[in-house]
Amino acid sequence: MAVGRWWEPVASVGRRCGRCLGGVVVGQVTAAATVVWAVAAVVALWPAARPRVAGWAVRIADRDLARLGRWYGTWVRADPGAGPRVLYLLARLPVAVVSLVLLFVLGGMASLFAGGLVWDAVTGGASMVDIRMTGVSMHVSSLALGGLFGVGAVLLLWAGTEATGAVEVRLARRLVGPSVHDLMVRRIDELTRTRAEVVRAVDEERRRIERDLHDGVQQRVVALAMLLGRARRGRDPGRTAELVGAAHTEARVLLEELRDVAWRVYPNALDTLGLESALVEVADRCPLPVTVRVREAPVGVPATALYFVAREAITNAVKHSGAGEVIVQVDDAGGVWDLRVLDDGRGGADPTGGGLTGLARRVAALDGTLSVDSPAGGPTTVRAVLPR
Repeated sequence: MAVGRWWEPVASVGRRCGRCLGGVVVGQVTAAATVVWAVAAVVALWPAARPRVAGWAVRIADRDLARLGRWYGTWVRADPGAGPRVLYLLARLPVAVVSLVLLFVLGGMASLFAGGLVWDAVTGGASMVDIRMTGVSMHVSSLALGGLFGVGAVLLLWAGTEATGAVEVRLARRLVGPSVHDLMVRRIDELTRTRAEVVRAVDEERRRIERDLHDGVQQRVVALAMLLGRARRGRDPGRTAELVGAAHTEARVLLEELRDVAWRVYPNALDTLGLESALVEVADRCPLPVTVRVREAPVGVPATALYFVAREAITNAVKHSGAGEVIVQVDDAGGVWDLRVLDDGRGGADPTGGGLTGLARRVAALDGTLSVDSPAGGPTTVRAVLPR
């Protein structure tokens, strides 16, 4: 058991050294391919050959990025386009030259020392070597001295390959795209931020509902209670009947306002009839002409998010844009849900406004994006994109 525990770190170091050495060797192949590509790019001056040469660069770069993942354990997600890949290939050429020198010099030294050790051990040609320095005099076997220099060459080769691999990984991250680890860190930061923003948006929505209840419903309830109290204290039957009639009218208005508040909180049609019916209901309540075009609609949480984005955009168009018409479009565009709300108003909408900011948080929590295109003079387009 103790022997196993002793051997495991040694084996781990050996595997790591082998991976670094293998990564450098394979990197020489992609470096040679890069040189061939560069020569071909210079020679291929006619336009017809340029797309094919650019395609070679993309394939070489993708092979080299796969090498970084296979041998160094760092997978880099390449951004689309040939430009960053070409820049990476050219930037790593000096690193490849340095690693090639390390392979030839240190690798050659390690091979010579190892071969010499084996030869002297088999043939018995080992000898004693006198080493004299200031204050020091040693009588050392050539086998021990060769082994010492061989181990030193191997360690230097390992350190050099580790360093060149680290430089190549850094170049790939900087020029081509983030690594999987970088993406995970970025994703964790994004989830932490959107979680806090969603909590803040929920608190803002609760405050808005409280204002609606306080400024509207509560005032109606107070007025209704006052009318009923006056009717109860009245002694004139005619006046009492008039107050009861006014209270009945106030109760009907109160009921309608309660329904309106409940509808603004969450429409029942969204769950029972779907997104299109809920948007049509918004259009029917809107004082402006609203056209709803739904080719394919999501259900569940994405439908709720798109509904509130559309309703807020329509409300803003009614209040601020001076628009004469609003168009709402929902479609499945290439694996994402795409909502567009267009109005022909004066433009100049502020994407950092309270309503749109809260909706942007809601959309971002679902890994979506919300954009507002509203130049001065109009038109205005509010677009929300959610993954399926």
